[in-house]
Amino acid sequence: MSGNGNSSEAGASDNKKRKQVRVWCDGCYDMVHFGHANSLRQAKALGDYLIVGVHTDEEITQHKGPPVFNEQERYEMVRAIKWVDEVVEGAPYVTTLETLDEYNSDFCVHGNDITTTAEGVDTYQLVKDAGRYKEVERTQGVSTTDLVGRMLLLTREHFRRGEREYTLEKDEHASTLATDSQARSPWTGMSQFLPTTRKIQQFSEGKEPQPGAKIVYVAGAFDVLHPGHLGFLKAARALGDFLIVGLHTDPCVNMYKGSNYPIMNLHERTLSVLACKYVSEVVIGAPYLVTPDLLDHFNVAVVAHGQAIPPNDPVTGDDPYAEPKRRGIFQTVDSGSDLTTQKMVQRIIAKRLEFEARNEAKEKKELAIIEALKKANNNV
Repeated sequence: MSGNGNSSEAGASDNKKRKQVRVWCDGCYDMVHFGHANSLRQAKALGDYLIVGVHTDEEITQHKGPPVFNEQERYEMVRAIKWVDEVVEGAPYVTTLETLDEYNSDFCVHGNDITTTAEGVDTYQLVKDAGRYKEVERTQGVSTTDLVGRMLLLTREHFRRGEREYTLEKDEHASTLATDSQARSPWTGMSQFLPTTRKIQQFSEGKEPQPGAKIVYVAGAFDVLHPGHLGFLKAARALGDFLIVGLHTDPCVNMYKGSNYPIMNLHERTLSVLACKYVSEVVIGAPYLVTPDLLDHFNVAVVAHGQAIPPNDPVTGDDPYAEPKRRGIFQTVDSGSDLTTQKMVQRIIAKRLEFEARNEAKEKKELAIIEALKKANNNV
């Protein structure tokens, strides 16, 4: 008996002595989307503590072109991703051993696409040569470049329905904006995003609310998450213990926003919202009218909405929040930001030529790297 006891004590001691594995990631993290979040999720799974370095506007402009979000907005967005433990502001564009050592990081993790400086140098070559680099799979079907393209071209392919739901067709401008399957670079070029239940499970906390928990419900499009969304979700979460986000369907969002909204389809918006640390659960395809059945099913104690007045149901003319108002559980919250998805789109349209040039230069650089790698492999 005593031998077994000593063995258990030794095992416990070994666990206490095990060194915390600290993982470093860095990047631009512009217009943070579920692809960024998935990369960070995979990186966190390789260790215990995830540190994310975010580059400055100046360095991004020098090496890639102008970012859509400024650095303060990008820092805020990365901090809100549930797998991130620490954010380093103004991280250098080229990852060095000195940076890893300064933050006691064991190794660096990046996706299996290539990132280079303006001079075409691999930004991770130094840590690769030192054996302190690991790679994770890049998420297919989404990129910041593609999202910018959707906004500039007013494309609607991302929320098709029926037999064409997941097809990507050639557009005359798409080769420079990477919005179709014919775009030439395998990283900048768009591919199909194929949602799976496994991916949703990986992003979901999978936790039920505790007995007696105060459940808060919010609903909306939450299209291309931005700091305004984050401020609202953080304020809504503070109203209770468990935050449920209802995501409207693509036709529903298009009905009240028009144009080519939503920019991201329902599957993409689901993963983006699930990656936010303030969110406990997501209702995929929530009804526009907040119904008694929905409130009762989830035992909702508070229904929150931003300060903007939502339009009435275009079919019935009803206030979508009439029921929670009748129950006395409706509250408006201030996000602390005036940024909206529409304002973000206006930023991009105002700088259309700069973004087109940025995307074209990025693709040319990537193609040059691919050709160099092919030549190197042929010479081996």
